[in-house]
Amino acid sequence: MTPAHAFWLAGRQATGEDTFDVTSPWDDSLVGKVAVPSDAQIEEAVAAAYAVREDFAATPAHIRAAALDHVSRRLAERTEEIARLISAENGKPIKWARGEVGRAVSVFRFAAEEARRFNGGEAQRLDTDAGGQGRLALTRRFPKGVVLGIAPFNFPLNLCAHKIAPAIAAGVPIILKPAPATPLSGLVIGELLAETELPAGSWSILPVPNDRMAALVQDARLPVISFTGSEKVGYAIMDSVPRKHCTLELGGNGAAVVLGDYASDEDLDRAATRIATFSNYQGGQSCISVQRVIADASVYDRLLPRVVAAVEAQVTGDPADDKTDVGPLVSEDAAKRVEAWVQEAVDAGANLRTGGKRDGASYAPTVLTDVPADVTISCEEVFGPVLTVARADGEAAAFAAVNDSKYGLQAGVFTHDLQSAFRAHRALEVGGVVIGDVPSYRADQMPYGGAKQSGVGREGVKFAMDDYTYERVLVLTGLAL
Repeated sequence: MTPAHAFWLAGRQATGEDTFDVTSPWDDSLVGKVAVPSDAQIEEAVAAAYAVREDFAATPAHIRAAALDHVSRRLAERTEEIARLISAENGKPIKWARGEVGRAVSVFRFAAEEARRFNGGEAQRLDTDAGGQGRLALTRRFPKGVVLGIAPFNFPLNLCAHKIAPAIAAGVPIILKPAPATPLSGLVIGELLAETELPAGSWSILPVPNDRMAALVQDARLPVISFTGSEKVGYAIMDSVPRKHCTLELGGNGAAVVLGDYASDEDLDRAATRIATFSNYQGGQSCISVQRVIADASVYDRLLPRVVAAVEAQVTGDPADDKTDVGPLVSEDAAKRVEAWVQEAVDAGANLRTGGKRDGASYAPTVLTDVPADVTISCEEVFGPVLTVARADGEAAAFAAVNDSKYGLQAGVFTHDLQSAFRAHRALEVGGVVIGDVPSYRADQMPYGGAKQSGVGREGVKFAMDDYTYERVLVLTGLAL
């Protein structure tokens, strides 16, 4: 019998009566068994977090920062081991899994830095008006309450880090639910947090099944919900708890615009390589992967064959192989959905330039052109290794095409023109505009989030800390300013 991985209940290991299997999407092998918390254990975790919230908020900054630094160091020390675990449970090629561990190392380091400077307070003179003579306002931030963090499968370590690290930095207790398909990477964070001096109850990592989440979402002791996942689930959560603070990091169909000035052979080779890489990295299972290419008509005919060739050069296969660029999707059902969407587009008149084949949970990197505007793949997030390429007559038409979507997470604009860059920043209805590159670039310390149906709120350590807290003003009276 394979022993079950324990979960983390109020800072200590625990097991329940039930378990579930975590299997590899590559070969369906057993990666591990995970213990499932009982209702009583979930209640214990919530009660402990709620009880410790005031004490944790008052924890000295050096204790929280030291804990975060410790986790960062320990992740770095165990990089290869954890990367192999991510690759096994997620199907992510090992080279991308190593990169994910490196990003999580940075997230905890950034959080340690923010913990040391958080809440220093901002002083404001109020004697700018006669009624405020002798008065000074001091504004500080305080926790809104215990956070319920809900993480997705596609970055099973780093997106858990983006929930946990800002909470600890701000002195906010957190209960984290990792994705059912990929809980093992998140549980590793628990191993490292348990080595620190953080107060018992300040954190729990609970692999709660999705069908038992409603009670946690509704619990009044958890006034803040940070969710990363699908648009449908995210907005269902928000609609069910309208008086809670919800941060939603949802879907996207990232567009890469190639403007007419990005026209040299070197320019187009670089754009094609970046587009091919980041339409297929993580198997396309990233909210900011390149799903749409919108090329100026003046460069379209030279860019398209380069994109097709670069996509065909992507190495598919065993995610444990260092040479593999594209592994399987998270499940065979996910690959079947992508297959169905591509077939729908082809049946409606789209031109299949390369790919379009499924093998179990794997789907070949695919390029489509002439895709009708009303097919699913034009309207929804594909979350797979599929790329559509379209032409646009000029900058304004290209930017309008980007905005012709219910999503607005990030966009990339390949241009050398500074004025075009600023016009893009003004015109594009997205949370982030990346100039000279694909929309898939994310630095973990920058604000990250979307517009329209791509969510509300921002992640990025400092910005998540702001989301978890609120401003409280202290007015001092009778001062000789």
